[in-house]
Amino acid sequence: MSRHIFIVEDDPNIRDIVSAYLKKEGFRLSMVDNAEEAWEMARGGQPDMWILDIMLPGMDGYELCKKIRQESDVPIIIISAKDEEVDKILGLELGSDDYLTKPFSPRELVARVKRLFKRVVIHQEQQNEQYRSGNLLIEVNNRRVFWQDKEIEVTAKEFDLLYSLMKNENRAFSRDELLRLIWGDDYFGSDRAVDDLVKRLRKKIDGLPIETVWGYGYRFRDDNEDPS
Repeated sequence: MSRHIFIVEDDPNIRDIVSAYLKKEGFRLSMVDNAEEAWEMARGGQPDMWILDIMLPGMDGYELCKKIRQESDVPIIIISAKDEEVDKILGLELGSDDYLTKPFSPRELVARVKRLFKRVVIHQEQQNEQYRSGNLLIEVNNRRVFWQDKEIEVTAKEFDLLYSLMKNENRAFSRDELLRLIWGDDYFGSDRAVDDLVKRLRKKIDGLPIETVWGYGYRFRDDNEDPS
């Protein structure tokens, strides 16, 4: 489904130009010339992005930006004839993601819209980052480990080791590499610390697909890998 953008701009010429360029890129648009009507429209469902003018009749764009941010984290681009640094700072402090000064290139606006949507996708992927292999699942952001749908309690370093190996499945890591990844470059202890971590994980997770690479280190075996 195409992304839905609310445009709040009281200059019909700017609305027409902006809408022509954004529609050409496949975006769905709703356009109004005042903040009050825009806010009422949003009661029926927030759009995927807002493009706001500042100098609007009645409620101005700053106030609308503030109200949006109280209820939603969707991207907001402010377009305004106000080009003083203090105006840009105020817009950003109120929660806008970008500030474009009039007159502006419609192509530049389209580029900024695409860039913000790309950032949203990346953020969502990071928020939901997971790795799964067979019966093993790790949720990266909340640092949880599940084996056969049952949560397994692991220490911080156990998680870091499992995460480092799992996200690079089938790659062999030396013990020294794992020491640097998990303990940092300034660690001067024995590389047997890695062996101890693996041993503890294997006790907690029966069938854990971490393989010993003899005389070298460890690798995480893809459980969906063809053994032949």
